[in-house]
Amino acid sequence: MTEFEARPEEVGQILLKVQDDIRVLREQIANNKGGTISIQDLESALVKTEEGLQAKTEQVINQYNNQVRTLPNQEASRFDNNVVAIETTWDMRNQKSADPRKISAHILGRERMRQPQASRNNALLPKRQSVQMPGPTPGQQTKHMLTLRAVLDPQSNMNRQTLNANFGIQLPLINSKQTSKPAYSKPIIGSTIEPLAVLPKANRVDAQLAPPPITEEDARKGIMSLIERGLIPPAAQLTLDPSPVRNRIAPLHEPQVRHRPPQTEAVSLLSGVKLDPATMKHDASKMPAVPPHPKSASSSITETRTPSAKTRVTSSSLRQVKTPATLKTYEMPIQPLEAYYGPKNREPPPTTPASGDFKQLSHRFAIQNGRTRDSSSEFIAFKQHYCLTWGSIVTMIKHIEKMLTSYAVPVAFVNGDRLADLAMEFELERPPTEDDLLTVIINREDVEALIGRPGRRFKGPRGKDLAATRIQSSWRMFKDRSEYLEYRRRKWASGVIAISWIMHVKMSKVKVKLKVSREEHLENFRRRARKLAMSWDRIKQHRRTVIHIPSLGLSQDIRDSINEFGIRQNTQMARLCDIRDPNVDVIFVSPVPLSEETLQYYSKLLGLKSAVESGVVEDQCDMGEKYKIIVPEAIKSFPAHRMCLSTLLKYSPRTLKRIKHLIKGCDAYIVTGVPHKDDLSVADYLDVPILSPEPEVAHLYSTKSGCKRVFASAGVEVPPSEFDVYSIGQLHECLAQLVTENLTVKRWLFKLDDCYDGRGIGYCDIAEHLECYQWALKESRRYGEKWNKKWAQEAAYIKIHAEIADVLAKYARPVHEELYEDWSKFLDAFLSQGGVIEATPPSDSITSLTVDMLIEPTGRANVLCMGDQIHAETPFSCWGVSMPQSSVEPDVLNAVCKKVAEACKSRGIIGYLSVDFVTFIDSKTNDQKLWALDLSLHYSDSLAMFQLMSYVSNGKLDLSTHTFNVPPPPQVQKKRRRRLAGQDDEPPPNTSRYAVMSTRLLHTNLAVVHYSVFFQMCRAHGIGYDIKEKQGTVFTLLDSFNREHLGMLTIGDNLQGALATFARNMSVIHQEISAPNMQGETNFKLAITDIESILGTTVENAEDTEAE
Repeated sequence: MTEFEARPEEVGQILLKVQDDIRVLREQIANNKGGTISIQDLESALVKTEEGLQAKTEQVINQYNNQVRTLPNQEASRFDNNVVAIETTWDMRNQKSADPRKISAHILGRERMRQPQASRNNALLPKRQSVQMPGPTPGQQTKHMLTLRAVLDPQSNMNRQTLNANFGIQLPLINSKQTSKPAYSKPIIGSTIEPLAVLPKANRVDAQLAPPPITEEDARKGIMSLIERGLIPPAAQLTLDPSPVRNRIAPLHEPQVRHRPPQTEAVSLLSGVKLDPATMKHDASKMPAVPPHPKSASSSITETRTPSAKTRVTSSSLRQVKTPATLKTYEMPIQPLEAYYGPKNREPPPTTPASGDFKQLSHRFAIQNGRTRDSSSEFIAFKQHYCLTWGSIVTMIKHIEKMLTSYAVPVAFVNGDRLADLAMEFELERPPTEDDLLTVIINREDVEALIGRPGRRFKGPRGKDLAATRIQSSWRMFKDRSEYLEYRRRKWASGVIAISWIMHVKMSKVKVKLKVSREEHLENFRRRARKLAMSWDRIKQHRRTVIHIPSLGLSQDIRDSINEFGIRQNTQMARLCDIRDPNVDVIFVSPVPLSEETLQYYSKLLGLKSAVESGVVEDQCDMGEKYKIIVPEAIKSFPAHRMCLSTLLKYSPRTLKRIKHLIKGCDAYIVTGVPHKDDLSVADYLDVPILSPEPEVAHLYSTKSGCKRVFASAGVEVPPSEFDVYSIGQLHECLAQLVTENLTVKRWLFKLDDCYDGRGIGYCDIAEHLECYQWALKESRRYGEKWNKKWAQEAAYIKIHAEIADVLAKYARPVHEELYEDWSKFLDAFLSQGGVIEATPPSDSITSLTVDMLIEPTGRANVLCMGDQIHAETPFSCWGVSMPQSSVEPDVLNAVCKKVAEACKSRGIIGYLSVDFVTFIDSKTNDQKLWALDLSLHYSDSLAMFQLMSYVSNGKLDLSTHTFNVPPPPQVQKKRRRRLAGQDDEPPPNTSRYAVMSTRLLHTNLAVVHYSVFFQMCRAHGIGYDIKEKQGTVFTLLDSFNREHLGMLTIGDNLQGALATFARNMSVIHQEISAPNMQGETNFKLAITDIESILGTTVENAEDTEAE
């Protein structure tokens, strides 16, 4: 082997010598078939050959590792005369290697044969002739070239494998050691660049300072960087020198040449054309011209769209925008390559068939009856232009043909350019939709009109099959959907049943637990009531705490029908006056939030206790330690639920804890309003007794039918009535019997059992509308005293019973029509809960009065107060009271009250109760009648106002005479003077007091006046209270925010004066807060009217007394 030189050409020669040595060794082995072969000689030859190959291989690898290599030029010819890559091949047929020089000659000859010879007529595009040349095929040449490259590149992955496979050289395996980067335990946090200079803070604060100088390094960052960092002010005017914008005169074209296309210039796309600037000086007329495309002869401008993904547009954009031309090329004359081919050979190089094809401005073709006109010249030109991407275009054409065939479209014109773009878009994506396909159709409106027609899809060649398929699928869909809906309905029904059952089971368990809890609370209530009765005498004499909960534990229907239910529960704020007893502390639970202004008013009002006792205005004290006003927090949690105060307190744990802390270590008991079941829960939590009967007992005997039973057992006189009426037949029979027995009664009342404050009352004037009424009167006169016998009343009863149904249907009316629209609605409510039929007093002058009593736990009954009722809205609802009463003799009233108290005590009723009576003069006997009407087992508003009257006047009620007396004012010591003859002593001061009180004052215009302004207005008109004389007016504030409701107490030395003062106060307030055009909603006028009628009756009675 020769010494290796640093030339690439020697590599092949070295490998040839290696192959020759191996071939000679093989021939020696083959020729020595008959003889013996020396193994030692063979091994020594192999070792020598291997050592030589190893040495030369290492030398080649080291030489090429230290050599700088460059890639060959892409534009250079593959086989150049100067650089020839020769590879040897083994002739398998002749078992000898080919001569390298011959192979090189063959290769160069074949390459030259690929270059077509120029014809004599100087044609640029000659036809190619296929010539079969001897030698290796192009595939073999490529394979050997890759093998040679792998051998010459020691860094190649195929180097070691190629040398071993082709030449039997086994190179050592060298593992490259890669230095591993040290793993940092913690990431390095921080900036990798230095911070740039910014505008100093002084310049940012004061813009008048000179800006800092700009360094050269900052200037390299650019103008935008300097502006963002504040080194250049944002409003600075920048001038670029030289300016990037240059002015130039725009040429104006004539109208006739404005649309003339520009001159085209040919540009060669051939890789072998050599543009020499020296050859550009030749005359263009001597150059051979390229004949224009026959389709583009009319237009020399050509457009070529590159199938790049960047130029694709979506199908939605194709509907509005045409496919843009991304590249415009112009033809240029091709210069002859004399330097390459020589002066005699002026023929240009060959081109590919697509290089001379130019695209038209727009391609369009027609699809008729679902088939493309592929023989038309437009389609052939379109196909020739897009021959490279024709596969995807054909697929898209098939989609269009399928769509047009299915809808039986006769003809459609397709925009070829849009079709090509659409084909590229959907080549590897989802199949196109009909909207996408319609974007390439030129007459889209006509095609869409045909496609949009109902049933058009069934006009195609497979229309019957499609119609049958559609009918079958619709029927299957209808059937399956019907079954599915039925399944869903059954599943829903089963779910509802299951949930209902689960809720029923859970509700039953909750009811059982609640019942057990209620029974436990009731048992604890009875135990604490017995304990209270045993220690009541001791408790009265010692310090105690009274927890006032003015709750109205009415039924839910009644609570829902009462407007502003919370204000209605708060009408008993005067319960705070129980602190008049020095041994009593009061905890008042307010059902509404109270403002600071309201709290200050009650603090000043209750602080008058010392001044009232001494008669000195300045002698006032602070009573804040004697009472506490607490508002449950659950009021905010249930603003829309009309719950009674006991229920809200039950769901207020913080309030209960506070009350329990306040009553710790002292005797306490609860005074509630209308008893409710939740009162027992609150009492059980606080572990205190309740001064009231059991809720069920109180509810039973507070009904209209229940109180009739109590009055009947007490033996007191009641109006003619029937109770526990639950059916229409019973109603007609009882009413007919009552009318027959009491023909002098003109009006009959119908009261619901669960009636509160006269809200469930209806009436009917039976005597005026009965046709047989006069006949019945004659019959009663004819029988005389025997009229009370049943046999005497039978005929009249039959006739009245026959007419009573029609009379009720036509003339019966409910009192509160806002609650019950007509008689039928009232009758439904009456029969659903039961009621009583009651007669009104047969007199024109009727007086209602109320008596409040207390049955102590020991059974002792005390009359606390009594007063005559004042009515405003209706004659069946108590609006106010005048105290003490002056309508009935005290002994008669006391006797009746004692009987009622005994009847209540026998039924286990304790606590506060009120009895309503009515009195009138009987026209037959001229005797005064006293009927017991109603029984209410709760703390009343009149009792609360009486406590306020006693507090501010320091007076007491004399039960024997029914007069209210106050202590006389302190006597002032005067000098004794000689009494003249005939001069009498000074009369003693009048110590009796009368009061008119109400908690139902309503005026919507009070909402626009604050309490401070209201009291200033009252002071200006002389409305106030005289502590020394124990006379005047006191208000109770019920509503802290709307201020529409008010309570008022007027005290005078006589009844007429108190009534007149009360009426005057309301008149003054109404005139001050009302304008002619803003009267508002009020009950002042009705109350004033009733008070005036009472005043008239009082004056007449006084005159009669004086006359007697």
